[in-house]
Amino acid sequence: MTASTQLTKRKPESEGLLNEKWDHCLANLLVKSTLGAGFGIIFSVLLFKRRAWPAWVGVGFGAGRGYAECDREFKGAAGGVSRAVGERLKRD
Repeated sequence: MTASTQLTKRKPESEGLLNEKWDHCLANLLVKSTLGAGFGIIFSVLLFKRRAWPAWVGVGFGAGRGYAECDREFKGAAGGVSRAVGERLKRD
């Protein structure tokens, strides 16, 4: 293999970072949705006579929270001020 073919097969560093962020976001979304469903099922059994809607509401809240965190993470990478940088700017 020549040096030019080795360079074309390597992924750019930015693509690797983007893949890591997507992996983190999808894992976060799955965990938050599962926790929301779990709390919804517990409340359904204990308080709401085994109705289905508390579980679905829990899934919705968990998915919404996961989406909001992913949105914040991606918008912070697009040139916005991250929370840590914003706190440092406020102190100075």
